[in-house]
Amino acid sequence: MTRIIVVSSGKGGVGKTTLVSNLATALSELNRNVIAVDANLTTSNLGLHLGIPLYPKTIQDVLKRKAVVKDALYYHPAGFRVVPADVSLKKLMIPKTDTLLDVFYKLTGDADFVLIDSAAGLGREAKAAIEAADEMITVTNPELPALTDALKLAKLAERYETKNLGVVLNRVKNESHEISESDVEEFLNLPIIGRVHEDRNVRKAIANKTPVVMYKSGSRSAQQFRQIAARLAGEEYRPRSFLIEKLFGWLRF
Repeated sequence: MTRIIVVSSGKGGVGKTTLVSNLATALSELNRNVIAVDANLTTSNLGLHLGIPLYPKTIQDVLKRKAVVKDALYYHPAGFRVVPADVSLKKLMIPKTDTLLDVFYKLTGDADFVLIDSAAGLGREAKAAIEAADEMITVTNPELPALTDALKLAKLAERYETKNLGVVLNRVKNESHEISESDVEEFLNLPIIGRVHEDRNVRKAIANKTPVVMYKSGSRSAQQFRQIAARLAGEEYRPRSFLIEKLFGWLRF
């Protein structure tokens, strides 16, 4: 059974696209069949993260019925497939829920996971992707502005009856001003399903147009992305830093 999961954030810049590209890579490592879909049609970034920004056919062509889904499916060296979005202004559009739903469900049966990179925020574009998906992962940073927007996002998922799997806390720095995990869970009334620490390897990987799980396989962030992927796949994975983190995680640097 194909799981259609939208990865959403209440605001931009929290790491939504980074999570999609690395989850797709990590799930592929677990021998799961994965399709990543760029449903962010106004500020498309997934193709840029993956190093292939220009494609002959894109999701816009599919939505406009100028192409079928299989014509817009491309293989990535990490082992998953991608339905990209066009980055040009001439292809700018706001999709409707029913047209996105048609695209997503044409991919069911052909993959274990369909991961959807939605538009950030709470606009029509983001709403269409959330309503069309079956499940949602909320990406946020452990700071009040991001969490406030994430709370609105949770309410939106509830309205559309999209199952909210939980929260990925991204760009964690272990600084004193950050909101604790227990407070995040209480504030959003959602479980934390993963956390990814601030890691310069992620920025380097983006600059190299490669998911950090491939670019720096043994890095802390790569292992944390794998841990989230394993949880989604129902498998156990312990990062190499697990014991050190358990012993010294109370320290703040």
